[in-house]
Amino acid sequence: QVQLVESGGGLVQVGGSLRLSCAASGRTLSIYTMGWFRQAPGKERESVAAVSWSGSSTYYTDSVKGRFGISRDNAKKAVYLQMNSLKPEDTAVYYCAAGRTATLGEYNYWGQGTQVTVSS
Repeated sequence: QVQLVESGGGLVQVGGSLRLSCAASGRTLSIYTMGWFRQAPGKERESVAAVSWSGSSTYYTDSVKGRFGISRDNAKKAVYLQMNSLKPEDTAVYYCAAGRTATLGEYNYWGQGTQVTVSS
């Protein structure tokens, strides 16, 4: 029904910035909430940030508060994750997710992921 494709990942030095993008296609009218997850080697997938349709409601995991910002452009059917002051512990595969309900954290669609590597 919905396909999500992430882009913008890559190699960045400690303290640098990176912006991830996620483009949705297919039956995108079914999308309400959108968010980002990440999975580091040997760890479970972790919720990073989420945003409601209007952008008025957001969620961030404690480790990224003040450094990351989630936003969306409904006209472009896209969600973004601006990552600043990056740390080595931010290294992970980042996944885009979308949900059909207004409840943050409930997702129905997932992207394939994009690698983010933070090095010194």
